[in-house]
Amino acid sequence: MLTRLERFGVELGPGLTDEEVEAAEGAYSLEFPPDLRALLQRALPQREPWEQRKEGAGGHGTPPSPTFPDWRDLDNAYIRDRLQWPTEGVLFDVERNDFWMAEWGEPPLRLDEALALAARKVAEAPRLVPVAAHRYIPTEPHLEGNPVISVYQTDIIYYGRDLADYFRNEYHDTQWRRFTGPFRKIRFWDYFLQDEHEQWSEAEQRLIPQATRSGGSRR
Repeated sequence: MLTRLERFGVELGPGLTDEEVEAAEGAYSLEFPPDLRALLQRALPQREPWEQRKEGAGGHGTPPSPTFPDWRDLDNAYIRDRLQWPTEGVLFDVERNDFWMAEWGEPPLRLDEALALAARKVAEAPRLVPVAAHRYIPTEPHLEGNPVISVYQTDIIYYGRDLADYFRNEYHDTQWRRFTGPFRKIRFWDYFLQDEHEQWSEAEQRLIPQATRSGGSRR
C-alpha cells in the first residue's frame, strides 16, 4: 500500500508509535481497525501532490482541507469534523430530503425530535474512522478486512473490499471501474450499501410528514 502511495506522490511521514496510537485513540474516542493501525505504524500519509504544490506556491486565501488525518495532532479540528461528518450527513438528509429508516419506527412529527432520534441511532452504529477525505473504514468488527466506504450524506458507496483494495481503487493507472465484492457486511451502514433499488424501496424507507413538523434547523 505504501509503495503505491509513494508512486503517486503522496508524502509519507514516520509511522506512529504504540504510545501515539493509544494517545490518538484516547483523544478521539475510537479504536483503529487492525489493518489501519498497522499501516499508520509503518508510515503516516500526510499530503497529496496537489497539497504539496499548493503549499510550495504560497497560495493565498483559505488553505484547502487536508486529505489525510494527522493522527499525531491530538486536538485536530479537521479530524473532529471528519468524525462528525457521517452523522451530520444523515441528519441533513433527515431534515432536507425526508430520509428515515423503517427500523427506527414511526418518525416523530416534530423535526427536532426526529433529528434527536436519528442522532441517537447513528451514535449506536459502528464508528467510522476517516482514512482520507470522506473515505472511511468502520471500527466494527474489530478485524482486518473491513470495507472502505465513501460517505456523502446518505449517498454511501463502497470504495474497496478492504484497505489495500481501497488504495488500489483510489490510486490507479487505469480507467475508473465499478468496485466489486464480496464485501463484509457492516451493521447499520450496510443499509445504505444495498442495491440502489432495494435501498430506496417503500418497504425500506418512510417519509417524514412535512406539514406537521416543526423545530430547529441544521446549522
